[in-house]
Order: sequence, then structure tokens, then C-alpha cells
Amino acid sequence: MVAPLTSKPSKTTVPPIPILKKPKLATTNVQTKRNITSMDLSLSPSSSIPSDPSDMCPSPKKRARVQFQSEVEVHERYNDENRPEKSAAVIREEVRRAIQRHVSASDSEAYDRVKEIFSADPRHRDNDGLFPYGVPTRTTLKYHLMGLLSNVAALDRSCSGLVNAVLGSEWLGRDESYVKLYIRFLGNLAAAQGMYLSVVLRMLVSYLGEVPKGTGKIPGYPIVHVSEIYTRVHMALRHVLQLIPAGSGALSPILAAQFPFDTDSAKANIAYTRNLIRVIGYTPELQADVLALITEKLVKIDVQIQVDMEDFEDEVGEDLVEDVSPEDDELDDEDADDNESVASHESLDAESQRIKTIKDNICKIDGMIDALFEFYAPPFISGSLDDQENALDLLLSHFQSIILPTYRSRHSQFLLFHFSQSSPVLVDRFATTCVQLIMNKLQPGVMRQSAAAYLASFVARGAHVSGEVVRDVFDLLGTHLGNMRADYEVNCRGPDLRRYGAFYSAAQALLYIFCFRWRDLTTAAYDGESDSQLDELDPEDVTFPPPIKEVLHKAIYSKLNPLKVCSPAIVSEFARIAHHLRLLYVFPLLETNKRLRISSFRSLSAMADPRYSHVEREIRAGDDLGYQLDAYFPFDPYQLPRSRRWLEGDYVEWRGIPGMDDRDDESDTDTDSDADDESLDEYDVTGSDED
Repeated sequence: MVAPLTSKPSKTTVPPIPILKKPKLATTNVQTKRNITSMDLSLSPSSSIPSDPSDMCPSPKKRARVQFQSEVEVHERYNDENRPEKSAAVIREEVRRAIQRHVSASDSEAYDRVKEIFSADPRHRDNDGLFPYGVPTRTTLKYHLMGLLSNVAALDRSCSGLVNAVLGSEWLGRDESYVKLYIRFLGNLAAAQGMYLSVVLRMLVSYLGEVPKGTGKIPGYPIVHVSEIYTRVHMALRHVLQLIPAGSGALSPILAAQFPFDTDSAKANIAYTRNLIRVIGYTPELQADVLALITEKLVKIDVQIQVDMEDFEDEVGEDLVEDVSPEDDELDDEDADDNESVASHESLDAESQRIKTIKDNICKIDGMIDALFEFYAPPFISGSLDDQENALDLLLSHFQSIILPTYRSRHSQFLLFHFSQSSPVLVDRFATTCVQLIMNKLQPGVMRQSAAAYLASFVARGAHVSGEVVRDVFDLLGTHLGNMRADYEVNCRGPDLRRYGAFYSAAQALLYIFCFRWRDLTTAAYDGESDSQLDELDPEDVTFPPPIKEVLHKAIYSKLNPLKVCSPAIVSEFARIAHHLRLLYVFPLLETNKRLRISSFRSLSAMADPRYSHVEREIRAGDDLGYQLDAYFPFDPYQLPRSRRWLEGDYVEWRGIPGMDDRDDESDTDTDSDADDESLDEYDVTGSDED
């Protein structure tokens, strides 16, 4: 060993040591800075001194170099907080050894120190004395993450504690270079260790709703706003799914499981909905699943609103909608406001708290459905006809599987109401779908009757539904009604909603369409008169084609007696209009129906569906309200404050009939009043079947 050392100066002679030393130091420093900036994992270990000299190679040559640079220790690199830092290469080696000893030798001391670095709360400077200088510096944290990235293949199931510490660490509020490094780590971890894929996805999805308080606010770092936090989460999701294309299959159930609860705030539900729609942008294979998920949640909240508003809708009325202000697009932290909201919420009495819950649900559904309007709009605005039909097919599939079977849905269906009026072709598509459901005997009766309500409401209230479509639908329903009447009347003993529900729903649909669109059913309309000419029709000059009068007359005066079963409000309005336009005079039949008890034709136990009854006490009292068809027409005026902007110009508003609404005819007024009178005094409360 002595000979080589003595022969060395013969080659290098006696160059001044400082001259050789300074270039090395300069090169090392420049190289270190360049590598840190680019997050290159090949950092030179010579950039600083290892904390444990035993880790160095034991050759005398290298010992000489270490000893030679010892005088630099006084000038070693310090971070911004004047704290000494190890080099990336040294920390990487320490991380590798810590993992290796933990896995193979069950020596977890160094492993636990690495875990504590990621478990430390960056907002607590002392961290219970775990670190002599306070929380780990950003450089220390970054170098340890680089070490984990270099050894990701060794992070097997036994290292789940360390992995969970990294996944639970605060990363969204740090600088951009660390965030990019962290995203690389997530992708490599999920790709190299498939067992962690679901854990990584669940962690990322947990940030798609309302961002936890304090996220994006780390001492020493610029504040990261909520919009940027969401952008970083989507960047990470996109990167993981690009590395693992099959990962979308694992993502879909996670998205469904982590959807905010019904009791969560409007902010959480709206943010999650918007972020799910952003997920569709880079996982188009999940489009159908994600949109179905949003629609299901939307319908559930929608129904709950209608149930909650039943008891005091008249008291609160428009105030419930007017007091709801749309959520801001920037969902930044508002800790003070949130705390005040929680405190005030806890101090409310039961009724005030219920009103507050309804308002919050209104805000939820308004923001969620507005996000869906924005998503569906582009193909209908600027897409080709094929694009429009594909988008409508998706809406129709959700309509038939989610919306149509749901009773009391109030707002979710307006996506179809708006977009199906984008062109005459789409109007026909939606109307045809409803007609096919109505006439399909393989469909459950409830579905057929709901389809009739949707078709009638769409045709009656759709401003872009042409008169030709109105006449075609009326003719189809009239023919269908006549066929059912011929089938049912043979064995009919009297009105029976359960047995002949399809007939009554079709009859009520015809009455409702007639009340709103009678101008399009006149002889002048069939002869091709323009809309402006129809609006100027004098009621005294109005005539209707004979088939219309024939269909209505035969149905109304059949044994099935639809005017007894259809909604009294619709029957009353139809009676007034038909009499004023000299189409039919049905007031005598309404008087007779007031003395007719439906319970004589069927038993109470036969009522199977809630949409055909009101409340049990009314049936026990002896009236017939429980046997009458509900006046459910799903496209009544839409009042949600934010999203109603999409429906401007979509409605046919109710127009009075000159000479009818303002006339002062005592006899007609008395008759009309009698027709609406449903006093219990005229019924046999004892339950007798006698009139």
C-alpha cells in the first residue's frame, strides 16, 4: 500500500492543491443545482459529506479525498433556513438501506425515520420534538421523495405504512417542482406495485369534492387556490391512468363510492359533479358511467326536495327559490363563513332548519344540473346531426332507466326538454320514444303511464314543438285510446284506475294537450293556417275536425268514465274550454260523477302505486280522491335561479281565451264552481256502495 502512494507524486508532480480543488468544487456545485432544478435522480454524491463515514468506500484513496475535503465542512450547503442539508444521492442511499433493512432484517429504525418525515405536519413547527430543527425542509422532503421514487420497486406490501404516510402527506400546497415529482411517484408506484393502485386513486378522488380546510396553505409556500388544487389532482389522475390504461376500471366504483352524501353541503356536491365531468375529458370510456352516476344523485336530491316542500310549500312559496343564491364558481376556503354557518345551523329551530335544508338542496340541484347543461350543450350548439343524436341517445338512455321510473322528479328531466327541442328531428325522437313506451304492452303499467305524462307535458309545453307534431301525437293517442276503450269496455263495470290505468293516463294526456294546444287542433290548423293566423282566431269561428270530437266523445261517455278518474283540475279546465269552443258540453256528466262512488267498483287493497292516490285519510273518509289520477306533468315551469337561463324561450305559456276568462256569465260560473266542488258531504262516509 505504501508503494502506490509514494509513486503517485511522480505523475502529478506537485501541483498546488487549491488549484485542483477549486474547479472540482465549482463543477460540483453547478452540477448539483442543475440536477435539483430538473429533478434528475443522478445527483453526484460528492456534492456534500455523508453523515456516516462508514458508508463510504474503505479504500485509502477515497479516505484521502474525504479527509482532503473536510475543511469544506465549515462551508457546507445550507438551506433557506440556515440548516445543513445532505445531498440527494446520500439521502437516496439512506432511503434504500432503510427499506432494505425493514424488509429483510426487520430493522425499522431508519424506516420509521423516513416515515416520520412524510408524517410531519408542515403547519406545526415543533412536531413534538421529532426533528431538531422543526419540520423537514422542502429540500429534505424532496430528496426523500426522490429516494422513494428510485426504490419504488422495493415498496411491497410490508411497506404499506410508509406508502400511506406519503399518500397522506400534504403535497397539493407545495411548489410546482415537488408536485410534479410527487405525481411521478404516484404513477410509478401504481405501475410497479398494482396493489397500491386503488389506494392512490382513492386518495386523489377524495380531493374532488369540497377541499378540506387548510389545503393549499403551508407556511413558507405561496397559497394555492382551490382551482389550482383541482388542476393538480386532475393532472395526477391523468398521469396514473395514462401509465395504467386499465386503471379506469378501478376508478369507476371509487368515483361512485366517494360521491358526497345527501347531508353534505351544496359546495361539495357541485364541486364533485364538475370534477367528475372533467374526468370524462381524459377517460372517455367512463362517460356513460359518470353521467349515469350524476343523474342518479340528481334525481335522488330532486325527489327529496319535492317531499320536503309538500307540507309548507304554500307558506314558503317563492321565498325558498328567491333566497337561494347560486354558488360561486371559485370554491375557495371561507373558514370564517363556514364556522358561522355551522353555528347558526345548530341554533335553528326544527322548522327553520328544515327550510335551510331545503334551500341547500335547491342550491345543490341547481348547480349540479347547470354543470350537466354545460356538458351536453356543445354538440347541440355546434355539432353535426350525428353528434346531436348520439348525445340525445345518452340522455334518452338515462331518461328511460333513471328518470322515468322515478315518481316526483321535478327538474332532472329538463335536460331532455331543452335539448330535444334543438331540432325537429330530435323533437320527433323524444316524442317517438314516449309513444313507443306508451303502446308497448311488455312495459310495466307504471312506466307506460309515466311516459304518457311526459309526452303530454312535452307536447303541450314545448315552444319548439310544431303544430304538426301536436296533431300527429294527438291522432296517435286518440287511436290508441279508442283501441283500449274497445278492449276494456266489454267487461267494464265502471271506473277502475288500477285495471285501466293505461287508458286513463292516455285520456288525461289528451285533455292536457287540448287545453294548451287547442289552436293547433282546429280545422284551420289542419288546413295549413300559420301560427299568427291561429292566434287571431275568433273563438266563435273555431271548428274541429270530426275525428277529434268523435274520439273525445266516445272516450268520455264510455263506461270507463275518464272524467271521474282524471285529475279534477285538468277535467275542470277542459270542460270550460270545450264548452266555450262549442266542442263538447260535459258539465251534466260532471254533476253525475259527483254522486258516483268509485269504491263500488273496486277494493281499497287494490291501490298499489302511490302516484294514483293522495293520502290514506282521504280514502278512509269516503271520498274518491284516492282513486283519481295524479295531476303530474313533469314539464311545469322551471324556477331554479341559475340553471333556468338554459330554458329561456322553451315554454308555451298559458294564454287566456278571449271571451271566456273575462266573461261575467252567472250560469257558467255557477256550473264551473259546482264542477270543482268535491265536498265530502256528498259521499257516503259509511262505506256503503249505494249512491
